[in-house]
Amino acid sequence: MTNEESLPLKGRRALVTGGSKGIGRSTALALALAGADVAVSARHLPELEAAAEEIEALDRRSLAITCDVTDSEQVQGMVADVIKHWNGIDILVNNAGLAKSHKFLGHSDELWHQLIAINLSSVYYVTKAVVPSMVEQRWGRIINIASTASKIGGRYISAYTATKHGVLGLTRSLALELVEYQITVNAICPGYVDTPLTDSNITNIANRTKMTEAQTRQALEKVSPQNRLIAPEEVASVAVLLAQDISKGITGQAIIVDGGGVMS
Repeated sequence: MTNEESLPLKGRRALVTGGSKGIGRSTALALALAGADVAVSARHLPELEAAAEEIEALDRRSLAITCDVTDSEQVQGMVADVIKHWNGIDILVNNAGLAKSHKFLGHSDELWHQLIAINLSSVYYVTKAVVPSMVEQRWGRIINIASTASKIGGRYISAYTATKHGVLGLTRSLALELVEYQITVNAICPGYVDTPLTDSNITNIANRTKMTEAQTRQALEKVSPQNRLIAPEEVASVAVLLAQDISKGITGQAIIVDGGGVMS
C-alpha cells in the first residue's frame, strides 16, 4: 500500500465543530488517522484538550479552540485562529448540534430558537467564515452532520426536524454555488447514534414517560432494521471518504447512515 493510499488526507487541514465528544470526536480522530491535521472546537476546554491530545498522539497537529458556534463573532475568531496557525482550512465538518424533543402543543419559543441557533445558524456562520479561504485555494470539503430528520418528519421533533431540513437545503444550495471552486458540500444523515447526546435524550424521554431508560434505549434501537444504535465511528468513516480528493464527484448529497430505516 502506498503512503497516499494509507494516508489519503496527508497534508490536509481540518476543522471539526463539536469535536470534543460523540460523532465530532470520532470524526476528528478518523481524519487524523487518515493523515489530516485537525482543529477541534466546542464550548468546554478540558474535553477539547483531551481530544486534541489524542490527535497529537497520532503524530498530527491539533488545535483546541473554545467557541460558541451560535455567536458569529466567536466563529470568525475561531476560523481566523486556525488559518493563522495553518495558513488555510481544507476540510470543514459542521458537527455541533443539539437534539431535544417536545410535542408541538405547548412547544416553547425558546426551544425553537435554541435549536435553530445551534443546529442551523451555526452551520451558516462557520461555513460563511471558512468558505473564502477555500475559494482562494480552489479546493475544499464541507461536510455537514445532519440527520435522518433531514429527510423525514417525526412526532415530537418538529423544531429539530425543521433545523435538519434546513441544513440539507443549505447543503444542496452551497454545493451548486461552490462547485466552480472545486469545493464539495455534502450532508451525512445518521439515525440514532450511540453518543452522550443520545444518552441524554434517553434520560429525557424516560423522565417524561413511564418507560425505563433501558426500555427507551431498546425502543430507539428498534427504529433501525438492524435493531441497534449506530456507532459514531460509522459516521466518521463516511466523513473521511467525503474528505478525500477521490470523492470529488460526490456533492450536494445526503448520505444516510441508519441501518436501512430511511431509504430516500
